[in-house]
Amino acid sequence: MVGWGKPGEGDWIDDASAPLLVDLYELTMSASWFAHRQGHSATFDLFVRKLPEQRNFLIACGLDQALHFLETFRFSGAAIDALRGLKLFDAGFLEWLGRMRFTGEVWAVPEGEAVFGAEPLLRVTAPLPEAQLVESFLLNAITFQTMIATKAARLAIACGGRRGFVDFSLRRDHGPTAALLGARAAWVGGAAATSNVLAAMRYGIPPSGTMAHSYVMGFDEEADAFRQFARAFRDRAVFLIDTWDTIEGARKSVQVARELKAEGIDVSGVRIDSGELAADARAVRRMFDEAGLANIQIVLSGDLDEHAIAKMVRDDVPADWFGVGTQLGTSADAPALGGVYKLAEEDGTPRMKLSRDKVTLPGRKQVFRFDDWSRDVIGLHDERIDGARPLLRCVMRDGRRVPGAESAWSLADARARCARTLKDLPEGLKALDRKVDYPVELSERLKRELEEVKARLHRG
Repeated sequence: MVGWGKPGEGDWIDDASAPLLVDLYELTMSASWFAHRQGHSATFDLFVRKLPEQRNFLIACGLDQALHFLETFRFSGAAIDALRGLKLFDAGFLEWLGRMRFTGEVWAVPEGEAVFGAEPLLRVTAPLPEAQLVESFLLNAITFQTMIATKAARLAIACGGRRGFVDFSLRRDHGPTAALLGARAAWVGGAAATSNVLAAMRYGIPPSGTMAHSYVMGFDEEADAFRQFARAFRDRAVFLIDTWDTIEGARKSVQVARELKAEGIDVSGVRIDSGELAADARAVRRMFDEAGLANIQIVLSGDLDEHAIAKMVRDDVPADWFGVGTQLGTSADAPALGGVYKLAEEDGTPRMKLSRDKVTLPGRKQVFRFDDWSRDVIGLHDERIDGARPLLRCVMRDGRRVPGAESAWSLADARARCARTLKDLPEGLKALDRKVDYPVELSERLKRELEEVKARLHRG
């Protein structure tokens, strides 16, 4: 199967190639299920076992892409030929793969909602081979965007509502697809804009950009760089003033801003990307205010994270915006989530894993949240718990999205939901520098189910 696809096409994932973005054991297990339990139904839970030490909550994200994958899931003739070349699978299984479509049901936590360890973000019920095949892609789609949306939410908390941050992460992200979906997740989590033009166009996110040091370096006189740029972008010019000397760059900005005012051009702002950001921002702000240029905003960037931003906000550093790149796009302090996809029920029989430190919960489940944020309860899917609302919604039946459930994956709704969640979240959980555990309990019925399945497995 070496070199499947045309030259130059192999580096990009599209609807035709996505089914092959699968760990090999998903295919081998599905082949065995096809041979021996083809008619069985299965339910799998997708969840994060426990939160990273640096996280008190997660923001669910990635559902829209997960559902698109399930709706368009089909192996092309070329993909089947490539799998045939592995000489691992019999003709009957490959023939089934060629006509297979996802026909299952999906329940999910809406995008933008807060979730905690062990709580299912996604519950998939489908014929066993189908449910197995989609594991790898679903984990990738959900856990990556959840990780980035959570980091963005922490940045939004740090900004404190009076300031905003912009996604500058494109060039630092781990690949082109990560850059695109990372910008989407950052928008859900609270970013005000993105430097990523494709993401801006694809998702309707405001694009934002200033200039690079290379632009200023292309001129012998810093002021000439500022003049030329401002005349090209009359209503949105932001000068990068730290290429040679930040304070001198600010003086040149004042000079140019005064000159251009006579031409009807208002300079929008300046960006500082290095040095002592807090001290320089204060000095530059004083300079602009004394020159009667209070309208010029200050953008700070340069390997910022939520901790650095929170400190500057606490210290009342006069910054209007923060540009965040590497720390956001890679979620640098917590760059991975321990997401798993585990069998919970097979043909009506509850299943669970008993491995040490990796026990899973049996049966089809629901997550219930009390409006006072006193606790969450994981229960069985058909339970009702007084005073609590269920988080998992049915978003797909028979392999198609459920009409009327659009708010669960709508980008606008996800962003608004995250903003409400952050507003309502208990103050302790908003802490950026200490671990706070939120209570997640099991319902009495689920506890009984767990003990019954354990007893059955031990007898076996």
